Amino acid sequence: MNLSGHTKPFAVLGHPIGHTLSPVMHNAAIQSLGMDAIYLAFDVAPDTLISTLNSMACMGFRGVNLTVPLKEVAFKGLKKLDISAQRLGSVNTVEFLPGGHLKGHSTDGKGFLIAIKEAFGKTIEGLSVFVLGSGGAGRAVAITCAVAKASNIIVADIETKRARRVVAEISKLLPRSKVQWLKADPAVWVKECRKVDLVIQATPVGMKKADAPLLPPSAFRRGQMAFDLIYMYPETVFMKAARKSGAKTANGLGMLLHQGAISFSIWTGIKPPVKTMRNALEKQVYGRILSS
Repeated sequence: MNLSGHTKPFAVLGHPIGHTLSPVMHNAAIQSLGMDAIYLAFDVAPDTLISTLNSMACMGFRGVNLTVPLKEVAFKGLKKLDISAQRLGSVNTVEFLPGGHLKGHSTDGKGFLIAIKEAFGKTIEGLSVFVLGSGGAGRAVAITCAVAKASNIIVADIETKRARRVVAEISKLLPRSKVQWLKADPAVWVKECRKVDLVIQATPVGMKKADAPLLPPSAFRRGQMAFDLIYMYPETVFMKAARKSGAKTANGLGMLLHQGAISFSIWTGIKPPVKTMRNALEKQVYGRILSS
């Protein structure tokens, strides 16, 4: 990678940010396309996000991704929002427009749907879904499942008020959706979790290897699908618990890949080299390339 005075900067912001693999896939894409650009990662506290984004616009940044806990902060702080961000109440992609203007997008929903189809060979339509976690990512996933016509959606969170809020938003957006929240009771979670087709882990629990899973093996059953949005390990603690009871599992690497590819297109207008991006991620996480 040759840097110059004309190098176009891109970045991902989060707090913390050390876990991110976005630079791995985006820099692989940049190098593959022969672009004079670089993709970086910065730790930015939530209360400085909007001022930081404005400064980045002045500095000539061409695009930014956002990860936890900045997605909802950007949604509330940006004046211009794409319909994707308006619908999901979250921003994971910031587009820098002429004149220093910022536009927030959410590519999480589309990335999630593509990843589910790749991992399990099924679409969300008609599936019953249990979403554990209702922060920025969980909220986006729950709403996406409703839009994609899931037959039933259950939202659980240790912060019950947050789960209730997400359910209220879905009910307002799509009144015909069958959606409910659960109180913060692990015993209730286990009982309801076993009934659904797809279980989605959308909390930060599991990002540290020492974390214990929020759901035990008894929460799963054979024939279920279990998807963890955490992507930095080949098998997360959530996936291990689900696999012990016979569920089919997948980590969030596919979602990271596809939401990132969509972001890349928004920023550059160029079709990204998805295979190259996938290979870079797989090599980083698995130590080898899995896909042919």
